[in-house]
Amino acid sequence: MMKGEDSEEMEIDLGDSSDPEEFENGLEPQSLWKAQPSLEEEENIHTSTLVEISDTKPLINIRDPRGINDCLKVTFEDVIAEPVSVRSGDRVWIWSNALFEVSRVWIYRIVTVLLAIPMSVLSGFVFAILSCFHIWMIGPCIRCVRVGTHWLQSLWSILLDVIVGPFLRSAERCFGSFSIHLAKE
Repeated sequence: MMKGEDSEEMEIDLGDSSDPEEFENGLEPQSLWKAQPSLEEEENIHTSTLVEISDTKPLINIRDPRGINDCLKVTFEDVIAEPVSVRSGDRVWIWSNALFEVSRVWIYRIVTVLLAIPMSVLSGFVFAILSCFHIWMIGPCIRCVRVGTHWLQSLWSILLDVIVGPFLRSAERCFGSFSIHLAKE
């Protein structure tokens, strides 16, 4: 799977397909490992009556709407690749692919269980402090300075209009009649 493609359901049969006894009962061989579920299955997993009522439903289906973590869309083929000249056995390749995907998913889930709640509480605390500080301290201080220095803003505007403006207009008229012609010799 390439980085830009959508994930599709993919089954990898880790059994030996040459065994005739697997097909005697007419059923397909059971896959030992299954890749990411399809979109419909994932929605069914996360959808409940509580989630349908909740305002957080869009957060469950689209967890990175602004693409902040596009650099982390890593698949097995992005990390491990064998050239044509050196190849391992097919079973080794299939098992390493399966173990890579399973360990990546489960280790991420375990780490997020351990760290997600404390980090979200800490982040919420930091953003709450920053918001409170900005709303109750920085905003009013800036407003007071702007009210207190309104006379200075008016004086600066008058100085620019009376002194600098006429000087620049006269310089424009003086130098406006000059023209430069470039010629190759």
